[in-house]
Amino acid sequence: MARFHVYAGAAEAADHPIVRHISLDDIWSALSQGLDDFREKPSHYVFLVIIYPLAGILFAVWTSGQNALPMLFPLASGFALLGPFAAIGLYEISRRREAALDSSWWHAFDVGRSPALPSIAAVGFMLLVIFVAWLLTARAIYVSIYGDELPVSLSSFLADVLTTERGWTLIVVGNLVGLLFALVVLSTTVIAFPLLLDRDVGAYEAVRTSARAVLVNPLQMIAWGIIVAALLALGTIPLFAGLAVVIPVLGHATWHLYRKVVEPAPRQQRLLEGVRPASALRQTEAASPSRPDVTAEDGSRAGQGDDGRGVQKPSAQPSLRGSEPPDTMPRA
Repeated sequence: MARFHVYAGAAEAADHPIVRHISLDDIWSALSQGLDDFREKPSHYVFLVIIYPLAGILFAVWTSGQNALPMLFPLASGFALLGPFAAIGLYEISRRREAALDSSWWHAFDVGRSPALPSIAAVGFMLLVIFVAWLLTARAIYVSIYGDELPVSLSSFLADVLTTERGWTLIVVGNLVGLLFALVVLSTTVIAFPLLLDRDVGAYEAVRTSARAVLVNPLQMIAWGIIVAALLALGTIPLFAGLAVVIPVLGHATWHLYRKVVEPAPRQQRLLEGVRPASALRQTEAASPSRPDVTAEDGSRAGQGDDGRGVQKPSAQPSLRGSEPPDTMPRA
C-alpha cells in the first residue's frame, strides 16, 4: 500500500528537478506531439474522456432546472480548473507510448498503482478546493451585482447579461477574477501531475517545480495557458462535444511539455549512460553539444534512452524494453 508523503517522495529524499528554458517552438512541438498521440488510437481516448461532454450537458440541464442559471458559466469554465487532474490517465498513456510500451486504453488506470498516488491525490484535492472557491466567488459576484434576483429563463438571462450595463459588469468582473484562479492553477499544476507520474518527488515538490517552470518561462507558460483556454472554449461551443477531442490532445501535449521543461533525474541519466555504448554517447553529444533537451528529427530525446520510465530512445539504439515488465510502472 502506498505510504502518504507530501514534502518528499517515498524514499524521503528531497528531489529537486532541474527546470529548463523553453521556447514558443517547444510549445507548438508539444501540441503537435499530443495530436500525434491522439491520432494513434483516437477511439480509445474519446472513450476515456467522454465523461467530460456528458458532464457539461448534465451541468447545463441541472442549472436550467434549479433556477441556478447564473452558475452555468462558472461551472462550465471552472470545470477546466480540474482538467490537470482529470487528464492524468492521458499522461500515463503518453508516458507508455513514449517508452515503446503497450499504450492500450486500460493502462490509463495503471495510475491507481503508482507509488506517487498519495501525492497525486493531495494535489488533486488542492484543485478541488480551488474549484469550490471559484464557484463561491462567482456566486458572490453575481449577488453583489444582481442581488437575489433570479432569471426567469435562459434566453432572458442571456439578453440581460449581453445588453445591459450590469450584465457587462458581471462579464468583466467575473472573467478578471476567473483569470486569477486560472493563473493559480497554471502556476501550481502545469507539470505537477506528469512529474509525479514520472518521478515520485512528493506533492510539495511537484507544485514547487510547476511554479519554478512558470517563473523560468513566464511568456511561454502564459502562451500555453492562452492556448489551453482557447481550445477549451472552442470545445464547449458544440454542446461540449468538442471536449472529447480537445481534452485528450491537451492531456497528451501536457506530458510532452513536461518532458521539454524538466530534465531527467540524474540517477536515470547515469543508468542510461551505463548501458549505452560510448560511441553512441559521443554521437549524441556531437549532435547537440549545448542543448541536451533538443528533440531529434525522429522525435526522440537526445541523451536519453528507453528504460520504461517514459523516456524515448534514439532510433539507432537497441531497445531496453526487456529490462522492465510492460505491466509495471517503474519510476526514477
